[in-house]
Amino acid sequence: MRKDKKIELEESIKKFKTRRVMEKENVSSHFLTVEVKDYELNNGKVITREKILKNKKDGNAVIIIPITKDQEWIMVIEPRVHTKEQVGIGFPAGYIEKEESPILAAKRELQEETGYQAETLEVIDGFYQDEGCSSSYNTIVLATGCVKISKQMLDEGEFIHYFLCSQKEAYELLNEGWIQGVNSKYALLKMQNIWK
Repeated sequence: MRKDKKIELEESIKKFKTRRVMEKENVSSHFLTVEVKDYELNNGKVITREKILKNKKDGNAVIIIPITKDQEWIMVIEPRVHTKEQVGIGFPAGYIEKEESPILAAKRELQEETGYQAETLEVIDGFYQDEGCSSSYNTIVLATGCVKISKQMLDEGEFIHYFLCSQKEAYELLNEGWIQGVNSKYALLKMQNIWK
């Protein structure tokens, strides 16, 4: 990057950093809470922002890319009632519990949603889900050497069908528009450079 552009970028970032936070009234529901706060920036301006909390937490999550010992990819189908399709196809995923690492969360969620256990788990990337209104951070975990060890252990109200497919079929699902969720789309795109 050109030196003058880097200086411009750094100056803008510094100017827009938060100097002070002022509490506002919070709005709650069964699962979602909206925190409203004023943020005083280093440039002296005050902005009001709403932050979504999930179950009173940031909502950090894992997206697991499970690959069996036979090189089959494990994908899931589950209700996504707020989308046009009303059903989503993607990778197993779930929230990271308090004091749980992304690797431990991936291990737990994979077994709960599919009954599979991985031989190795490796973080390959991460991203903010919606940095405009949330601090939730999603971690993508590659789970290889997966073997079936139990039946699914789904929470009440959780409905998930898992299926096995080849790597080629997973990318066909993406390219044909079957996979619409950004978490799984991004995970698949990351895998293009990692898994051959």
